[in-house]
Amino acid sequence: MGSNEVTDTASVRAPQRIRLPLRFRKVQVTATEKFATSFIRITFGGDDLDGFDSPGFDDHIKLIFPDESTNELRVPEIGPAGPVWPEGPKPVMRDYTPRFFDGNAKTLVIDFALHEAGPATAWAINAKPGDWLGIGGPKGSFLVPTDYDFHLLAGDETAVPAIARRLEELPATTRAIALIEVDNVGDEIPLTSAAQFEIIWCYRKGAAAGTTTAIKDALETLTLPNGDGYAWIACETKAARAIRSYLVKERNLNAKGVKAAGYWQLGAAIADEGADD
Repeated sequence: MGSNEVTDTASVRAPQRIRLPLRFRKVQVTATEKFATSFIRITFGGDDLDGFDSPGFDDHIKLIFPDESTNELRVPEIGPAGPVWPEGPKPVMRDYTPRFFDGNAKTLVIDFALHEAGPATAWAINAKPGDWLGIGGPKGSFLVPTDYDFHLLAGDETAVPAIARRLEELPATTRAIALIEVDNVGDEIPLTSAAQFEIIWCYRKGAAAGTTTAIKDALETLTLPNGDGYAWIACETKAARAIRSYLVKERNLNAKGVKAAGYWQLGAAIADEGADD
């Protein structure tokens, strides 16, 4: 999931923002799998995935859902001035991070976190092979160098696909610490990395998502590695802001090396604004 955001970059390195050609596609569910207690993994396939690319670990694609009453799937065409939608109301759309993509097999995997009872969650719970979904993008990627002395990753369930991707791409020469907020131990999932890495699971213990300070509390007792680090935070908008402010103001991390994004917002399906200062 994701939102509009203003990104700071590390002062001693040069993260690169790249643009990708915007394209809308129709894909079909080929498999579904529930894992842990609050995630559903859905695999999509189809010839429309030809040419799909997602180079950034926190890329966003727009998922376009079929009409709930008619099951009609409507996606736009690309015109000279951008997307051109068919007549009628726009469909429900949500932002998600691609988890895996296999260009040879033309399969795309999306992991859905189930803590939010919204239309995307409802669709994912009921999805079955043969169902159709629209996707748009990604229209750009933010490529962060992997050679920092350490990487600090923090987020709730909605950030797990991006955190997992980042851990998998980090080299053995760096360190990584990931703080992940979930409800309980049953929500933990295995994560792998070539880097020297530590996973700190932060439990809500039945509290509603977005209402606790579990990640910030864990950070307050954490000794950060020495050297030049990059921090990435993604969770509920206000929580992401608070964590970023703490890291910059109280832990003295370089503000230009701390990126925070509101992936969702209490009381809204998608955050209206990013969390970066």
